[in-house]
Amino acid sequence: MEKEMLTRTRAQELRKNATKEENHLWYDFLKNHPLQFRRQKPFGRYIVDFYCDRAKLVIELDGSQHFEEDGLQYDAARTEYLQQVEKLRVIRFTNLDIKTNFEGVCAAINREVELNVPSSVAAAPRHLPPGEGLKKPHT
Repeated sequence: MEKEMLTRTRAQELRKNATKEENHLWYDFLKNHPLQFRRQKPFGRYIVDFYCDRAKLVIELDGSQHFEEDGLQYDAARTEYLQQVEKLRVIRFTNLDIKTNFEGVCAAINREVELNVPSSVAAAPRHLPPGEGLKKPHT
């Protein structure tokens, strides 16, 4: 129970201290995606950058620390846990991908979402705009 609380607290800290690349992907694409994504979502002892429950998809952004030996080993263990235990798909992008090929990253995410979610569901708006929806008939 205490470990879960520490993981949740750490996830909150990570949301508050997101990298420029994480903020760019979140605010300019995922936050308003038709399917709901979450930032810094805990799974067991791990925290993933972004997660979509409907698509069972984890998105990880890798900075330079991920390419050092310790980072590579940690990422491999986390990916194995997420795939084997949680039954999730994991896709990774580098911070450089976000900086230099943002539209390509967004297209790749949409392709991954469509693998598990019918396109009619993925394309549907998550929330109706103000003033839309069921209206009372005038009598």
